[in-house]
Amino acid sequence: MTRAARAVINLSALQHNLQRAKAAAPRSQQFAVIKANAYGHGMVPVAQALTNADGFGVASIEEALELKAAGITQPLLLLEGFFHANELESIRQYGFQVVVHNEAQLAALESISDSASAGQTPITVWIKVDTGMHRLGFEPAVVEDVYQRLLACNVVRKPLRLMTHLASADDLHNKSTQSQIELFNTVLPDENLERSIANSAGILGWMASYRDFARPGILLYGVSPFLNETGADRGLLPVMTLQSELISIKKCLQGDAVGYGADWVCPEDMLVGVVGIGYGDGYPRHAKTGTPVLVDGKRVSLLGRVSMDMISVDLREHPGAKIGSKVVLWGDGLPAEEIAEFASTIAYDLFCGVTLRVPREYISENTVAGESERTERAGAENG
Repeated sequence: MTRAARAVINLSALQHNLQRAKAAAPRSQQFAVIKANAYGHGMVPVAQALTNADGFGVASIEEALELKAAGITQPLLLLEGFFHANELESIRQYGFQVVVHNEAQLAALESISDSASAGQTPITVWIKVDTGMHRLGFEPAVVEDVYQRLLACNVVRKPLRLMTHLASADDLHNKSTQSQIELFNTVLPDENLERSIANSAGILGWMASYRDFARPGILLYGVSPFLNETGADRGLLPVMTLQSELISIKKCLQGDAVGYGADWVCPEDMLVGVVGIGYGDGYPRHAKTGTPVLVDGKRVSLLGRVSMDMISVDLREHPGAKIGSKVVLWGDGLPAEEIAEFASTIAYDLFCGVTLRVPREYISENTVAGESERTERAGAENG
């Protein structure tokens, strides 16, 4: 390829971050959440790298089937369950686990139980309890009835499992998280039922949420799940480095306007660099002037509007920059959380927004030991 924009995915950092989750909650099995193409990092390469994960959480049967086709052997949990009853045949065939969170799903399982053939593989079912997120899940008052109905389904594996989701665990001062945990504890107090509460924030900040299973998501990719922090604050390493290079350097004069709309005007004679990346690649269009960018490892600032294929940067603090100089948009040396703040969004959105025309380049790097040399290249993926 000729265009320099690419997302470099450090698989060693990914593995380090999973170990961080395991160390924080050592008695919990870790179901790594790799939905939405592993938050833009590449679902299959991420799953292949996370050999120590106890299972994987995905959003749909299509994602689970893709992992199965790639040879992934760990349990696969459909976090939104099934959307239509005709998915149940494949769910049974491939042994996928499902979250059941509404009456329609429950009725579909009861329907196939009536006609289920003896000897067919039962389905592992997680009952989702709505403890305050008010998005998916059964109200606590009806969980006992749901539980009894699922027990009566011969297509459902016993014992069942329970889970909930924390709504505000990213705020360590929000008392609603403890209330959610306490409410969950009152539902079906059967010691034989395995349970899951902790997401990334739960794993790193709420010990009371530790149960049989944890579901690390954003922390795997090197981002802190907490407000006003970066991953480094929690011992996490950045996994994705979005990078490109300078494709032009212009000598602009005082009063020259830069970019669409003439939004930014040079206050003096100065060098303006043009970087080969834009919102067509997933760089946030609404990133503000002043958003930091690394050129040859030195901080410079975004100028003017983000274009589809290019951004402009202020080179007054880096007069030695050259065409071809390496540019980092976020990742190694520049936290994604910081860029997200300048763009009025979150790091999840940045990662998921990196488009298909940006190749993913997979490396293994001994970053934990402080070595920067690339020791293994795991290929590249356009997706």
